[in-house]
Amino acid sequence: METEGAAAFVFPGMGPTAFADVAKFMLLNPFARELVGIADETLGYSLVERFHAADGDYSEYAQVAFLVNCLALAEWARANLDAEPAVCLGPSFGNKAAAVHSGALSAADGIRLTAEFARCLDAYFAEEHAGLVTQSFARVPADRLRELREELDEQGEWHDLTCTVDHDFHMLTLSEKRTEWLQSRLRGLGGLPLYIMRPPMHSAAFEGLRRKAAAEVIDKLTFAEPHTPVVSDHDGALLTTGDAVRNLLLDGCVRRVDWPVALGSLRERGVRRLFVTGQDALFGRVPVATKNFAVTGVDPRLAMRPRRRPPNRRQGATA
Repeated sequence: METEGAAAFVFPGMGPTAFADVAKFMLLNPFARELVGIADETLGYSLVERFHAADGDYSEYAQVAFLVNCLALAEWARANLDAEPAVCLGPSFGNKAAAVHSGALSAADGIRLTAEFARCLDAYFAEEHAGLVTQSFARVPADRLRELREELDEQGEWHDLTCTVDHDFHMLTLSEKRTEWLQSRLRGLGGLPLYIMRPPMHSAAFEGLRRKAAAEVIDKLTFAEPHTPVVSDHDGALLTTGDAVRNLLLDGCVRRVDWPVALGSLRERGVRRLFVTGQDALFGRVPVATKNFAVTGVDPRLAMRPRRRPPNRRQGATA
């Protein structure tokens, strides 16, 4: 696939989303209402009610709501922004939405996957890898990152680079007991420590999670051949089969997200526009995205904004 000037849909990695920020969209937008109805029927509960009452930023209900909203925003963008993606991709959590939008999974199965994987993840980390977290940080170029990791090696501290968001923006998984030292050392290197993620993801150490997710979640689903290719957030590969999309979802447990490589793959294939369909404070905003693509953020606020209609020709003729 090489189409100069083509567009891609980016389904962002999940961040904290307040119910109040998306409630109006979920209740009134026709694309969202349809998907909320599918979620209610698939899961056997009211998604809106459970999401409203849920504690924590990454509850099962928050995750399903994020998926539903991303998919609804993609359909809204197609209907209102003339957005027709040549490919789609989704860093981290966004791969679930990409799997559905591509046609590899039905909406119902994507919703089922999201809810059951959330439970699987909680159960796994309740038993395994106690005390591991993921620290994100910016303003640390590759040479400084290498220096930092060498220091951890010398101290005998296990760690893993689990996400590269930009050339100086990374996520490192390690023991929570070492985060205070890490944050201090990052500042000493001129870096900026950001948020800590619990539970961690995207490390080869979590092969047990991959096996558990395959047995308990993924292998129960049917993956079709996608009508829209999916680009891997791990290595930029173009995925054109249902089995490849299935493996992408499982590999998210154990493989690092490499956003610069994924975006480089888009550039090589002629993509020049990104529609980031979902609430995003990260992947569509970093320089590796904004300096190389025309980026349109498609969020609930944009979708709910009143849109001007073209003038009626008859009215224009008699005015």
